[in-house]
Amino acid sequence: MKVEIRIDSDYIEPLAVIKTAEITDEVSEALNRLTLLNDKGPDIITGFSEECAEILSPDDIYRVYSENQKVLAVTDKGVFRLRMRLYQLEEKLSGHSFVRISNSEIINLKRTANFDLSFVGTIQVKMKNGESTFVSRRYVASIKKILGV
Repeated sequence: MKVEIRIDSDYIEPLAVIKTAEITDEVSEALNRLTLLNDKGPDIITGFSEECAEILSPDDIYRVYSENQKVLAVTDKGVFRLRMRLYQLEEKLSGHSFVRISNSEIINLKRTANFDLSFVGTIQVKMKNGESTFVSRRYVASIKKILGV
């Protein structure tokens, strides 16, 4: 797919135009991504605890992980069940300081205390709330790159 950007002061808001002979999977994917950008909505996440729903700010979340087919978010107020998939949360939180450390976990870099690099093949992450978690081997290289190690 070719991409072209034209700077024009007549446009106050960006305009995306897709010219194509037919709708292909590539065109559909581009359309979906552009639509997601446009419909981003507010940066809030709804967490559920027993019978209550609570609005969670991304800055209040330490980590998000999946366990027993449930997605859970850890905050100072407790652990909340989320009704979104982990990959959806990763996309929603991508503008914040969240990074994936395993297939089942995303952490907030602003809420980490330190990274213990003494383990062979993995990294232990200590969160500011006292919890510890581990970076899986698959994500060690990307975390080291983020850390500048």
